[in-house]
Amino acid sequence: MLGALLILAGAMLKFSFSNEASYIYAIGAVLFAVMQFLGRVRGGSIALRRLVAMQTLGAVALIVAAVLMFTHRHNEWIIAMTIGALLQLYTSFRIPHEMDN
Repeated sequence: MLGALLILAGAMLKFSFSNEASYIYAIGAVLFAVMQFLGRVRGGSIALRRLVAMQTLGAVALIVAAVLMFTHRHNEWIIAMTIGALLQLYTSFRIPHEMDN
């Protein structure tokens, strides 16, 4: 939860406080990704394994966005963050549904 809040705060503050917001976002992305990797679902159907792989890809995309915040001066990080957020959103609804089946 803390990681997600830091990601949100870092993304919102990026346009006002560029350097500090990048660090806040990066810390949040790493915390979020670590919790995703530790809470990984093992076994299950092929569909569940595919969803977990998509969730992992979403976490990696959020970390890539953090790297882009530091290495590029333009807003390329927004694309990576959007991809990661959409993958996380999709899998957060589909994984519990698939686990019930």
